[in-house]
Amino acid sequence: MLLSNCPETAVDQLLFHASATHYHRGQLLFDHGDPASSVHIVLDGWVKLFRVTPSGSEAVVAVFTRGHSFGEAAALKGGTFPVAAEAATDCDVLRIPTARLLSMMRAEPDVSIAILSSTFAHLHGLVAEIEQLKAHSGAQRVAQFLLSLTRCEEGTCAVTLPYDKVLIAGRIGMKPESLSRAFARLKTYGVRITQNRAEIEDIDRLRNFAEDEPQMAMAAARSGS
Repeated sequence: MLLSNCPETAVDQLLFHASATHYHRGQLLFDHGDPASSVHIVLDGWVKLFRVTPSGSEAVVAVFTRGHSFGEAAALKGGTFPVAAEAATDCDVLRIPTARLLSMMRAEPDVSIAILSSTFAHLHGLVAEIEQLKAHSGAQRVAQFLLSLTRCEEGTCAVTLPYDKVLIAGRIGMKPESLSRAFARLKTYGVRITQNRAEIEDIDRLRNFAEDEPQMAMAAARSGS
């Protein structure tokens, strides 16, 4: 979390000047090109960051949930947001004014380190996602997404899909029809999807598939489809 490594006194000051806002699903938090006047922290629910391509389609950049922050890089640069943010579900978001954050960073080196660490963590996360898109099959990416939602280390597990399947597809770089095919292929690995619920028969089996060599995993998925 953005403030987890900040001194307690600095956190108290930042929270004193922060404001929490409730957003309904589909409500825009900010648009592409808006001044980066705040850093945002998700308190509850899900928020998606996206851009609209020249063709008019929507490209999902990231999806954040409770404890995740976004907008730090734009705030540090003192520019505008390079993406738009929308409530993927009903959500509560904390907004910390950029001016207050920058002032605190100038006065408190520990705050600067914490903010920079958060920004670098986001960068590393994006690099990992690009690697995932390049090196793994669609079915593997779906398996990894499902595993990220589980709180089970082994055995059977059931998870609730946190947002609609169109957004899930966009989040992992797939078309909705490709997502449906990936779900079908995962039946071979004991995954059953019913509306917004996924039932996983064996966490280890799904994890092994998700982490397998791409060529082997793709061949196995094709043979089971």
